[in-house]
Amino acid sequence: MEFTHRQILTILGGLMMGMFLAALDQTIMATATRTIADDLHGFDLQAWATTAFLITSTISTPLYGKLSDIYGRRPFFLFAIGIFIVGSFLCGLSTDMWQLAGFRAIQGIGAGGLMSLALAIIGDIVPPRERAKYQGFFLAVFGTASVLGPILGGFFAGADEILGVSGWRWVFFINVPIGIAAMAVVARVLHLPHHRIPHRIDWPGALTLIIGLVPLLTVAEQGRDWGWSSGRAIACYVIGVLGIIGFVLAERAYKDEALLPLRLFGNRTVAVGSASSTILGMAMFGGLMTVPLYLQIVKGSTATMAGLQMIPFVVGIMTGSIVSGQLISRTGRYRIFPIVGSTLMVAALFLFSRVGADTPLWRTMLVMVLMGLGLGSNMQPMITAVQNAVSPREIGVATGAVTFFRSMGGTLGTAIFLSVLFNLLPGNISSAYQDAAKDPAFQQAAADPAQQALLAQAQGGDALSDTSFVSKLTDVVAHPFKVGFSDSVHVVYLIALCIMLVGLVVVLFLPELPLQQRSAQQARAEDALKAENQTPSSGTGEQSARTEPAGSA
Repeated sequence: MEFTHRQILTILGGLMMGMFLAALDQTIMATATRTIADDLHGFDLQAWATTAFLITSTISTPLYGKLSDIYGRRPFFLFAIGIFIVGSFLCGLSTDMWQLAGFRAIQGIGAGGLMSLALAIIGDIVPPRERAKYQGFFLAVFGTASVLGPILGGFFAGADEILGVSGWRWVFFINVPIGIAAMAVVARVLHLPHHRIPHRIDWPGALTLIIGLVPLLTVAEQGRDWGWSSGRAIACYVIGVLGIIGFVLAERAYKDEALLPLRLFGNRTVAVGSASSTILGMAMFGGLMTVPLYLQIVKGSTATMAGLQMIPFVVGIMTGSIVSGQLISRTGRYRIFPIVGSTLMVAALFLFSRVGADTPLWRTMLVMVLMGLGLGSNMQPMITAVQNAVSPREIGVATGAVTFFRSMGGTLGTAIFLSVLFNLLPGNISSAYQDAAKDPAFQQAAADPAQQALLAQAQGGDALSDTSFVSKLTDVVAHPFKVGFSDSVHVVYLIALCIMLVGLVVVLFLPELPLQQRSAQQARAEDALKAENQTPSSGTGEQSARTEPAGSA
């Protein structure tokens, strides 16, 4: 079955609405988390709300990919939207932080399918040569959410009540009407014929993956507070490693029916794509999470304003994705784009490491554009390369694998870089204030009793737990704090730079395969027709393959 451009755009509209849910949820929470934690009297527990969402969304991603390969995309995409709506509604009803963390876990189960299944569905209906062109629309969704999210989060968090309900609860309730509309559109337009072949479901693999990842993701998020060598952390390491070993053994036993077939990683494109996505996730999430902090602490921006100041980054991503998609469509070549994208990211991370307390904001924004161009040129072409390199029946599991490894890399990068930042911060701030103490202008400004009290807080070890005091300092007294913060961020970007250099070397091994002219749906239909023509009329083939009616997928 071949889809027209108009049909593809119609289906794409439904997919984009589903993805918008997940993208908006991540960005809208960034500016509202503190208000939510204060209202639920759980500021010290707020990280668990993020951890719970992260664990379930990461673990469910490969499950969606495998199960949708077997049973079809449509029911699982609708399920993902539905469970996300339920989780969002329950989050809005939370009365304490532990409830919110539990309901965020439900939300994460839905979010895990929204991104990977949308990419897999596009792989089903669009030939690889044309695929990157359409996938650029997905990054436009993330770009829009990146701009709208902080604005809406700030608005809802700042409102005492909206329609008789606490303002912050609308951070979650807003997902309900959007999700219902997305479900209606997807149910109406997404009708894909699905040729099903019975498989065993790899439940041992799913169970051991959960046993392996839950403790490792937990310690990645909580290790800084627990202590990386604490008893709880060590227990998580041991259980996680045992779970991963069990997962590998289960995948070997299930072979082609495994959740993540190990055979896939013998495919050079999939191996390079997975490794590259892990490194990209580390550099992207780990490096860029400090940019909003820099804008708020060093440049004095509000959370909402910092979100708006990230627009150049979004513009870079969209431009890189659209340009690379168009060029892939016209030339049929994709290998050069991850290489160029990785090179641009290396350059951007180096330039970020040179940004200081006194760097003009416009220069920082230019670096954001460069970083965005690198990401946009890297992410979608790599998905296209992996989908092109695997069997049409394995597009779901291959797409899920790349998304899964990118998410894992992001978690690892965030944990590493936050730990580095928090460990360096007290010493660098103290050194900056020691240097400033020699300046007569600083001595005069710091002599004010009110400034002295704030100064003691600025040099405390928990300075980042509440940075609102920075705005109360005079410019002269606040400047050393900003210098110390900038010096700490420099180290984070240099580490990210080293990691991205490894990523650049990895993508050099990406092979250039001819892009197929058929969509996965067409390829599966033709394979099924050939098998049917070769099957004796006795009907023995009916036991091994069954064609389901259009719309069942």
